[in-house]
Amino acid sequence: MNFTQDERVCLFIDGANLYSASRNLGFDVDYRNLLGFFRARCNVIRAYYYSAVLDTEEYSPLKPLTDWLAYNGYTLVTKAAREFTDQNGRRRVKGNMDIELAVDMLDLAPRMDHAVLFSGDADFRRLVEAVQRQGVKVSVVSSIRTTPPMVGDELRRQADQFLELVDIAPEFTRRQTEPRPRPVRASPTEHIESGPIA
Repeated sequence: MNFTQDERVCLFIDGANLYSASRNLGFDVDYRNLLGFFRARCNVIRAYYYSAVLDTEEYSPLKPLTDWLAYNGYTLVTKAAREFTDQNGRRRVKGNMDIELAVDMLDLAPRMDHAVLFSGDADFRRLVEAVQRQGVKVSVVSSIRTTPPMVGDELRRQADQFLELVDIAPEFTRRQTEPRPRPVRASPTEHIESGPIA
């Protein structure tokens, strides 16, 4: 891994994407250890976590996580997910945080040396390129060891450094779960769609 103690680093975590990748690979993320892992290697000035949330009175399994993150070193960026019925009459929820993540990364580019993007979404390729033009190194954290791969090839090639999630996960794994044979739902709410991975 290419990090130095003096570089100013921001983490940008696409919550739905990281959740999907980690579940697919059979582990849960310990966010305290994840932040500690990067703080031990560089000067983390911000850690953002992006997630769409259902604005209902029903209990959301995402709520304890977002509450914990907000009080433990993360800047939480959320918005209400949109509920709709698809052509087959099934209830769906869609919540895409790409714009929020892109705006924050571009806004912080003049004040950071290195951006770490936790997402494999190929839609971020142009964002990575734009931030690199401002002199910022960009590392992408995702996985090519899933079927299909969780990271878009264009995004992986654009990044200055690709970090395979499987290789660094032992540093911040909370507990082992059964490996999944195929990708599962996109977020802890079990039904929020964040758009295509690649």
